[in-house]
Amino acid sequence: MPAVKRGSLGVLCAAFALGVGVARGQDATYSVKLMTPETALKAAQAALKKCRDDGFQVTVAVVDRSGVTQVVLRDRFAGPHTVDMAIDKAWSAVSFRTPTGELAKATQPGSAQSGIRNRPRVAAVAGGLVIESGGALVGGIGVSGAPGGDRDDVCAKAGIAAIRDSLEF
Repeated sequence: MPAVKRGSLGVLCAAFALGVGVARGQDATYSVKLMTPETALKAAQAALKKCRDDGFQVTVAVVDRSGVTQVVLRDRFAGPHTVDMAIDKAWSAVSFRTPTGELAKATQPGSAQSGIRNRPRVAAVAGGLVIESGGALVGGIGVSGAPGGDRDDVCAKAGIAAIRDSLEF
């Protein structure tokens, strides 16, 4: 084990003491904003309505800020795969704090981040968006079943628009 010079040890001890002081000065808890189940349901219903109005049978999922599913609505003729895909799109948006369409672009094969696509539950395809309130992440919404992620995104945006006024505080 290498010898530590006396001056180095003093600097190390001072840095440690300063770090401990900062840790003690921080709050032990913090507050977070959470969506109510009613708000999540309203977003899901608005997204489903938009897709229906556009002629698409989809599944819509809304997750909380931790990625836990709050609401899933599957239209009567949406494919069975759309349930898991909608949930995973919402989860991916929250987990990476980015729309899944942007995640799809950033993780193309050959890119530095392409390995992310191999992780369980990651849906690197458009249709998943983050939901924010006053600049804080409160959840995510995922839509699956429209012909193309860009159309899923349109429906997800309609869901967010339906709750925007109740989230901005």
